[in-house]
Amino acid sequence: MTRTRRLSRLSLPLLTLLLAFTQAAPALAVPVDALPVSTAVPGGVAVLPTGMQAGSAHYRESRVLLAEVDGLQYAVVGIPLSASPGTHALELRDAAGNSRSLSFTVTNKQYVEQRLTITNERQVNPNNEDMVRINRESAEMNAAFSRWDESLQPVLRMRAPTEGVRSSSFGLRRFFNEQPRAPHSGMDIAAPEGTPIVAPAPGVIVATGHYFFNGNTIILDHGHGLISLYCHMNTIDVTVGQRVEAGQQIGAVGQTGRVTGPHLHWSINLNNVRVDPALFLAD
Repeated sequence: MTRTRRLSRLSLPLLTLLLAFTQAAPALAVPVDALPVSTAVPGGVAVLPTGMQAGSAHYRESRVLLAEVDGLQYAVVGIPLSASPGTHALELRDAAGNSRSLSFTVTNKQYVEQRLTITNERQVNPNNEDMVRINRESAEMNAAFSRWDESLQPVLRMRAPTEGVRSSSFGLRRFFNEQPRAPHSGMDIAAPEGTPIVAPAPGVIVATGHYFFNGNTIILDHGHGLISLYCHMNTIDVTVGQRVEAGQQIGAVGQTGRVTGPHLHWSINLNNVRVDPALFLAD
């Protein structure tokens, strides 16, 4: 046996090991064409250059989307509406397991008040039976929002999901029948009932249902912790597990659930917090 053949045979196990390691290694960042608008405020998005090739990133114990644009890596961090102004920390870890902390500053933003009158008193003060249903539905939605799917390719600048009048309603401190409630966690787009609603970016339908507050609802997973929510729909035209493309119709505008008129409530969930959808719009 020649020396060349011996080396070739000895290299096969090593080659197999290297191939297995390469296939198992996580993607360092997902390539994207564009990033969302960066505004580090409660309910905003901080787009942070990592300055390294991080294999993973975490903020407030939730995994964070890593994106690559023009060969540079960025952490795209969703900041909850409840976040306090000041210094926050992002934990980065490379493929070898080494970690470091990246600090960034969250500045204050004062959201205005919104006062609405709801004629159905149970949708302001649900009874015990309603609360059982509401808690079950909240658990279903929270499970969908906590997903992390690396098989999907997120798009970070999207088309609007429907035509209509977009309000700057995200973050409004809401009062229903003069009673304080949680801040508004999405964008409302007013449109006639039956107006088509389309997927603003590709993804997979992970939940549908008729929910107590949200009415007819769809949750769409775009990958890497980027998940969108569509509420108060008239019709749902997709099923759980279905893959959809950008521009594909998923339903129609309605006025189901707790509403004062026909509109689409559109939310964006990033690393399991709701952030301003306007930051992801391409137009």
